[in-house]
Amino acid sequence: MRAVLTTNLKFTRMQAYSLNEGSYSVGVDKVFLPFDPETDDRKDRKGSLFIHVQPFLIEHGTNLIVIDTGLGQLKDGKPVIHANIEKAGFDPADVNLVLMSHLHQDHASGMGYEEDGKYQLMFPNAEYVIQKHEWEEAYSNSSNDHLVSIFELLQRNDQIRFVDGDGQLNENIRYNLSGGHSEFHQVFHVEDEVVHYFFGGDEWPEPEQAQRKFAAKYDFDGKKAMELREQYANEAADNGWIGLFYHAKANSIAKIERQDDNFRIVHV
Repeated sequence: MRAVLTTNLKFTRMQAYSLNEGSYSVGVDKVFLPFDPETDDRKDRKGSLFIHVQPFLIEHGTNLIVIDTGLGQLKDGKPVIHANIEKAGFDPADVNLVLMSHLHQDHASGMGYEEDGKYQLMFPNAEYVIQKHEWEEAYSNSSNDHLVSIFELLQRNDQIRFVDGDGQLNENIRYNLSGGHSEFHQVFHVEDEVVHYFFGGDEWPEPEQAQRKFAAKYDFDGKKAMELREQYANEAADNGWIGLFYHAKANSIAKIERQDDNFRIVHV
C-alpha cells in the first residue's frame, strides 16, 4: 500500500479513484437511507429510488481533486470520504480543488460535516468550484438545514470560486454549463496529453444510459438531458474519453466504444 502523501508534494501522473460511499434508498421525504442489496429487501421501501453514490478523486500535477462530495456520511465519527481517500493512499488535507457539478443533496452534502455540534469544511484547504447561478438558486431555495449550514460555512471561509457559463479553470480542467439535470448543472473535463476524464454529473450518471434514450422526470429539462447523454456518449467514443459515473452500480470508471448501432461499456 502506498504511503499517505504529505501536503504540497507534487504528483507526477494523472489517475482517478472512485470514492464509493455506498448504496441508498430515497423516498418522497428526500431522506437517504443506507441500503444493502445483500440483506435489505426493496419491497420494504416501496416508492423509493435506489442509487449508488460515489464521488471521485483525481491526482494530477500539483492538484488533488475531488469531484462532487457525496452525502457526507460518517462512520465511527469519521467522514467516509476521508477514509476512502486515505484508502487510496492520500491525505484528505491535501485536497486543494473540489469541483461541484450541482448542489443537490446527494452530491453536495459532503462539502462539509457536523462534528460535536459544529460544522467543518470537508476539505479545509480546497477551493470549491461552483456555478454562480447554481449557488444562488440552491442557497435561496434550499429547505435542507444541513446544506444551508454548509453553504454559510463556505461563504464565511471565502473558499468558493464562482464560475459562470463555460470556461477553462486551468490548462488541464475545463467546465461546461450544461443545464440538463438542474438549470445550472455543469460537467467537467480533466485531461493531459495522455488521459481525458469526463464527468457528466447527473446528466450521465451511469454508463448504461448511453445504450438507451429516455427523458427523465427528475431532470430540470428531460429532453435536453437526453440529448446531452447522446452527445456525451458519441464524443466519448470518438475521442477515447474515460467516463466517471457518479451513480454507477458497476463500471464507475469506464470507456464507451461503438458496437454496431449502439455502444458497449469497457471497464477501466
